[in-house]
Amino acid sequence: MFISRIPLNKARYGAKQLIGSPYKLHAAVECSFPPDAVRKNNEGRILWRLDTLTNDNGVWLYVVSPEKPDFTHIVEQAGWPMHAEWETKDYAPLLDRIAKGQQWHFKLRANPVRKASEDKGRRHRADGIVGKIQGHVTVDQQVKWLIDRSEPHGFRILESEAGQPDIVVKERHKEQFKRGDAIVTLVTAVFEGRLEVTDADRFRETLCQGVGRAKGFGCGLLTVAPDVKNKAE
Repeated sequence: MFISRIPLNKARYGAKQLIGSPYKLHAAVECSFPPDAVRKNNEGRILWRLDTLTNDNGVWLYVVSPEKPDFTHIVEQAGWPMHAEWETKDYAPLLDRIAKGQQWHFKLRANPVRKASEDKGRRHRADGIVGKIQGHVTVDQQVKWLIDRSEPHGFRILESEAGQPDIVVKERHKEQFKRGDAIVTLVTAVFEGRLEVTDADRFRETLCQGVGRAKGFGCGLLTVAPDVKNKAE
């Protein structure tokens, strides 16, 4: 597995097109690999995420993939062809370090949803909603969505000093974009916080396979960094 990142130049028309359409960016990421490349296997799959930096408002595209990408076309369309290049690193050294009990700072852009199975406001439902996928729209719902998925993915959310889940939910959006002739609607949110690894094998799989739905549209990629708070203690 490999992890890559590439800066996007928001002043360019091509970058605005990619940033504004998860469908177009999905296609651009897919084209970073030759037709016979491995898109998904038991080790992992192609995952990507757009990150906006708060200090300079820059935008970075992060990609995790089974094979090395070639982002030449994205640099030419949406980057700095004369100056900037992308970075690609072997993901194995980090994956091999994962162990039970470790604490990490994490970031995840996800599509927190549920399948409508009941209607608490009505005795019966005649509008055809049952079974449909609905987005969680409140912060509490979105936090619970992630906590409910933490154990099966090999981690638990740590608590803050106030005894609350140590998670910040931000960049909460209801996005709409064209996919062919159809309009796709996604509820997305960015989660940042602290976690502890409870199952090393499952957590490694999570880093390579993602969390939740809409992985092809920039959701599901969970990345980790050293937990500065834990190191300070």
